[in-house]
Amino acid sequence: MLTDTIIEDERWVALGFEALAETAARAALAHLGFAAGDWEIAVLACDDARIAELNTEFRDKPTPTNVLSWPSEERGAEVDGDTPNSPEGPDTELGDIAIAFETCEREARAAGKPMADHVTHLVVHGVLHLLGYDHIRDKDATLMEGLETAILGKMGLSDPYEG
Repeated sequence: MLTDTIIEDERWVALGFEALAETAARAALAHLGFAAGDWEIAVLACDDARIAELNTEFRDKPTPTNVLSWPSEERGAEVDGDTPNSPEGPDTELGDIAIAFETCEREARAAGKPMADHVTHLVVHGVLHLLGYDHIRDKDATLMEGLETAILGKMGLSDPYEG
C-alpha cells in the first residue's frame, strides 16, 4: 500500500477516504512514471481544528486550510518552471499530507463539486508537493496546475481550474 492513512475525524470514513487517497496518490505517481510500490506517503484525515494547529506550528498561519504537505526532502526546482528533482536513494518515504474535512466540504459545496472529486484533487495536489512541485512562482504554478488537470482527467474528473 502506497498510503498509510490515519483517520482522526470519522466523517472521512463515509467518504471512503482511505481508498480515495490511495487511488489519487497512485494516479499522481503513475502519471509521472514512478512505481507506487516503491514509495510511502502518510496521510492524516483530520478536521479544521487539527489542521489549524498544524498550520500554526509549521507555517505560522493560525487558520485552517484544506491540505498541508511535508516532503521528506527538498525536491523543488531551482529555476521557475523546471521539473523538480526526482526522489532517489534508500529512503522510500515521500512525506506526509494532512487534509481537513470542514474546509474541503465547504470548498466543494462552494464550487458545486462532489466532495470526493475535490478531495481527490487535493490529494493529487499534496502528492505533487511531496514530489517538489509548487505554485508560488508563476511558471511553477502553471506546470503544477497542468499536471493536476492531466492526472484528474485520466481519472475521469474535470479540470479543477476551469471557470
